[in-house]
Amino acid sequence: METSRDTEARLRQAVRFFYALKDPVRLRILIALARAGEMTVTEIVQAVHLAQPLVSWHLARLRAAALVRVTRDGRLARYQADLDALQRQFSDFYALLTESVKPTEEESG
Repeated sequence: METSRDTEARLRQAVRFFYALKDPVRLRILIALARAGEMTVTEIVQAVHLAQPLVSWHLARLRAAALVRVTRDGRLARYQADLDALQRQFSDFYALLTESVKPTEEESG
């Protein structure tokens, strides 16, 4: 049985998820990564036509939301969209919309 405290934690996660997706630049980066499979920062910069510091800043936001994975090969970082994480987050949010929440003992009196 899920309590309202569990729901609040899931809502906070949904906020982080949607915050990461709210910016068109981050969406462009995610689309580029999803289509390419794996890209370096230089390749992302070329794909989205933005400056490297801006791309790196947005990649950090996407990594914080666990929507992008990075692997390192020496000094070279390769980025991938984590499509499984994206699907899980959408599914969890959809579940929040469609499931009923059981009140805690404190709330039900």
